[in-house]
Amino acid sequence: MQQAQAPAQAAQNQARQPVPSLPQPRAGYSFPARQTLTYQVDWRVFPAGTVVMHLEGQGNEEHVTSTADTLGAINLIFRVVDRFQSSFDRQTGCSSGFSKQLQEGRRQVNSDLKFDYQQHKMIQNERNVVRGTSRHQEASIPSCVIDLLSAIFYPSSQALTVGQNFQVPVADGMRTIPVTMKMEGREQVHTPLGTYQTIRVQPTADAGVVKNRGNIWIWYTDDDRHIPVQMRARLFWGTITFQLTALEDK
Repeated sequence: MQQAQAPAQAAQNQARQPVPSLPQPRAGYSFPARQTLTYQVDWRVFPAGTVVMHLEGQGNEEHVTSTADTLGAINLIFRVVDRFQSSFDRQTGCSSGFSKQLQEGRRQVNSDLKFDYQQHKMIQNERNVVRGTSRHQEASIPSCVIDLLSAIFYPSSQALTVGQNFQVPVADGMRTIPVTMKMEGREQVHTPLGTYQTIRVQPTADAGVVKNRGNIWIWYTDDDRHIPVQMRARLFWGTITFQLTALEDK
């Protein structure tokens, strides 16, 4: 009986967590009008794939697209062809939508998530292409949340001062998860594109993707741009590292 009650109690504890407000972009900061970042992805010591992220401002919104593709021998083990799209308000950071098209091994899932702030709802429609099944979900949200893809770039709008952490409300798995961005320290990082002075940031959370992905770090350039030049996830089955190989303002 106690075992059956444990998940419910955990859910209640999660619901009681205060949801942080999304901090406003710092004065004078502007998200890129157009920018493309290319990363090489290594699994342990093996080349695993390529990720390309494109940011583009359109009116009041910043649109982010990301493609992730495995390469070489990894394709023989577990082929990945993933596509992600998100958008957020350039002035407030609040996300308006997040969609993904996943092809991971035999799994193929398409998902579309919208944020309706007037009704304080997030609405998700998901389709499993292989099984031919669909699912519709709705959940409550606060007055502003940020999606998982946009959350990589939104910290660039903050001061990123070592020792001064901040929290962001992340929409994750039909829940709003408080994620703490820990400014751990300054570090010199060597990438295929060059050597950068960076601020090492560790996102942490008590639930959701950030917790379930083990330890995650993002290295942002220690300048006004705060470009994410390296990312790393240390998982139970190995470490994945993303390193910047190309940066274009187009």
